[in-house]
Amino acid sequence: MGTEISEPLILDKESIDDGAGIESELVPEWKDQITIRGLVVSALLGTLFCIITHKLNLTVGIIPSLNVGAGLLGFFFVKSWTGFLTKLGFQVSPFTKQENTVIQTCVVACYGLAFSGGFGSYMIAMDERTYKLIGADYPGNRAEDIKNPGLGWMTGFLFVVSFLGLFSLTPLRKVMVLDYKLTYPSGTATAMLINSFHTHSGAELAGFYFDFSPTYVGCGLICPHIVNCSVLLGAIISWGFLWPLISAHAGDWYPSGLESNNFKGLYGYKVFIAIALILGDGLYNLIKIIYISAKEMCNKSTKQSKLPIVNEVIDNESSKVLAEQRKRDDIFLKDRIPTWFAASGYVALAAISTATIPIIFPPLKWYLVLVSYIIAPALAFCNSYGTGLTDWNLSSTYGKIGLFIIASLVGSDGGVMAGLAACGVMMSIVSTAADLMQDFKTGYLTLSSAKSMFVSQLLGTAMGCVIAPLTFWMFWTAFEVGSPDGPYKAPYAVIFREMAILGIEGFSELPKHCLALCFGFFIGAVLVNLLRDVTPKEISQFIPIPMAMAVPFYIGAYFAVDMFVGTVILFIWERINQKEAEDYAGAVASGLICGDGIWTIPSAILSILRINPPICMYFGPSLSS
Repeated sequence: MGTEISEPLILDKESIDDGAGIESELVPEWKDQITIRGLVVSALLGTLFCIITHKLNLTVGIIPSLNVGAGLLGFFFVKSWTGFLTKLGFQVSPFTKQENTVIQTCVVACYGLAFSGGFGSYMIAMDERTYKLIGADYPGNRAEDIKNPGLGWMTGFLFVVSFLGLFSLTPLRKVMVLDYKLTYPSGTATAMLINSFHTHSGAELAGFYFDFSPTYVGCGLICPHIVNCSVLLGAIISWGFLWPLISAHAGDWYPSGLESNNFKGLYGYKVFIAIALILGDGLYNLIKIIYISAKEMCNKSTKQSKLPIVNEVIDNESSKVLAEQRKRDDIFLKDRIPTWFAASGYVALAAISTATIPIIFPPLKWYLVLVSYIIAPALAFCNSYGTGLTDWNLSSTYGKIGLFIIASLVGSDGGVMAGLAACGVMMSIVSTAADLMQDFKTGYLTLSSAKSMFVSQLLGTAMGCVIAPLTFWMFWTAFEVGSPDGPYKAPYAVIFREMAILGIEGFSELPKHCLALCFGFFIGAVLVNLLRDVTPKEISQFIPIPMAMAVPFYIGAYFAVDMFVGTVILFIWERINQKEAEDYAGAVASGLICGDGIWTIPSAILSILRINPPICMYFGPSLSS
């Protein structure tokens, strides 16, 4: 889902204070960009966004980009706080866009661990509930490969794997941001929002509202129309046609009367066809990005003409634009992060992690961890480069590949546990590296110091190593996470454990025709992606995305309607008032998602205390005599 952002969006008249160019703007030192109030707000928003991410991760598995929301809410809370203190007569330091960028970076680093930490995927796939859900008699599903969630080991694991990605690509920040001029669309859009906030009109725009409405409607407002329509199409195909068709063959294709979560029945079709779609889409995009990266790096003559770069502005004010760009470059390169520091930091952290991870996960031997860390920087570069080109972060795909490889190398004696743990190692590195480079782009466009970006990423990651497990523990103790009949089904837990089992066992235990259907959907996902790439943009924008279609195949169609409602609201809004929709849709979506996320806290507390709601309503068909 690439988004093209051009330079004029950042350098229009509204983003320049009363016509004064940024070349005359005073920029605080990097230490002054990191403030105590900023860190407090970052911790609060990081907690909120971790809760939101866990909720989405444990229900639909779709995590929309919350970068813009982090920048918006950071501005809202600090501006409200400073305004309140000013009215009380206190003197407060001005709230700069650099401080706003640091808050956004810190929050994104924090809640990013709620995703890359595997709380809805590889980590929870190790637990006893997922083991029982697949079945104790299922080939390759061993009781020895169980590790239930625990605050201690989860926090320790995050601390030893989450920081390496930050050191892996730091020396290449100039290459990625300045030389290749990669757009990093989400980072650029966030910078545009922050720049606009720190003007008079932007400050008025940020005064939005919260609304306690469903999260998925908010997701529908944030996600592109094609994503929401793809989810709905996937729900219609699977639950409207495919599952009823397969159910009609119960007793022939699979034994009738099986439980709803038995992999030898309809449940097996749901899980593995979803896996086939996800792998088909993910592997296609991974290969495409590696191909594009290799082609563009080798063919220097096409670098400037074919990369989706930030366009240079050549007009009557070109000298002014170039002066502003030079100031951005100077500030970005001023506070250097020494290459020796990044390299030695990576080596030291890799050594600590190589020694520690086998203690947490004995089947994952130290030499396998070491090999993972040797090849990880190259994969992190491919992922970060691809993210800059297309805005696709394929960290989960890299994790799945690591899962399959390590599981097959270890074999049946511990391969499941080793594969899942290796998935976490790989996901953490490539995901945090891409996030850091995205934030470097945001910092570059908001005149923020690269050193303050790096330090805020370190601080945010440290916060996330504590906050992400704690907020997950709230869900784990309050709800039956992973139960197919509960509100938090954790759909990817079963999928990831099944992937690890497939890595060591093969496909012999699948129900009849399941493998053929999986192969068909895998090829279909590849062909649909190929069709999206070879057709003109006027046509490809209407071709569905297989990855988005795959989610309702497994977890149900209920959320697809909510997301489609969000996209319909946005579509109508855009037709009525395009400018207003662009300005306020993100704010309204943030209110919807955050309002629902905030309610999760008292809801979880009530559930922990076993307090039932005073009123429950149920709507069913009327009874006729």
